[in-house]
Amino acid sequence: MKKTYVKAKEEKTRLHPRNKNRNRYDLSALVTLNPELKKYIIPNKYGGMSIEFSNPIAVRILNKSLLNHYYGIKNWDFPEDNLCPPIPGRADYIHHIADLLAENNFGKIPKGDKITCLDIGMGASCIYPIIGNTEYNWKFIASDIDLKSINSARKIIESNDIIKSKIECRLQKNKNSIFKNIVKKEDKIDLIICNPPFHSSKEDAQKSTLRKLRNLSDKKVKKNHVKFAGANNEIIFEGGEIKFIENIVNESKLYSNNCYWFSTLVSKQSNLKKTYKLIDRNGAYFVKTIPMGTGNKSSRIVAWTYLSKEAQNKWRDERWQ
Repeated sequence: MKKTYVKAKEEKTRLHPRNKNRNRYDLSALVTLNPELKKYIIPNKYGGMSIEFSNPIAVRILNKSLLNHYYGIKNWDFPEDNLCPPIPGRADYIHHIADLLAENNFGKIPKGDKITCLDIGMGASCIYPIIGNTEYNWKFIASDIDLKSINSARKIIESNDIIKSKIECRLQKNKNSIFKNIVKKEDKIDLIICNPPFHSSKEDAQKSTLRKLRNLSDKKVKKNHVKFAGANNEIIFEGGEIKFIENIVNESKLYSNNCYWFSTLVSKQSNLKKTYKLIDRNGAYFVKTIPMGTGNKSSRIVAWTYLSKEAQNKWRDERWQ
């Protein structure tokens, strides 16, 4: 049967309609919840107030406040050398992938612990499982190659009753494997998500961070003052984003009966063509691209399944109904 591709037109878009931070931050409410945030609020060039986004401390406090205010997560502490993810962007991935499930469920998003999602490389913040569980009550398996990140995530899970016992952390002991040793023979996983390491080297990461800081700040930032955010394994992978995606796609074929949808973020548009070739080479039945992004920053989710339409319907009827 002929494979189906759905490649959405790349365009700048707003956050997902269900994203709790689709509109401007309610800084007054956030400051009331977390008074510490007040000292990092500064005037913007439009005459309003904003956050000092060039300051990593301000960004961390903002995101902690957002998780508390909108998602009920009271405790979200992890090592300072780990990546602090922006909540709105991470939530968008979850909402778009939820829509993907709804497309084969009569337009209704399946919710509850009957849905299992695997997050590849969850990081110390455990952010995707937190949002996916609090938004849709999905059950999560969360993997990482770093034991410190696993322990950090477990502490976050245990310290928040709202997500306790709903997220299972699994350590990947082989840095060259994705699903092996993580996906068990008996596992049935409805969604696999991944935000791959973006950079191919430490130098690449430092240059990117320098550009970002210069764009966010009116002051000149010196190269020797730059410390990029995130532990090495969170943002750096030899061969960069496309090599990590290649590993995901190649290994996904071996677990085609364990999972309905595989997906990954593809941050660099230049990596799209090779991603499609990799998926095609592995014989996926259906491939879909979902554009994401706001302002000058754009990204996209590429999702694929090996299940035929008949197999997809059987999966839905046996697991979601």
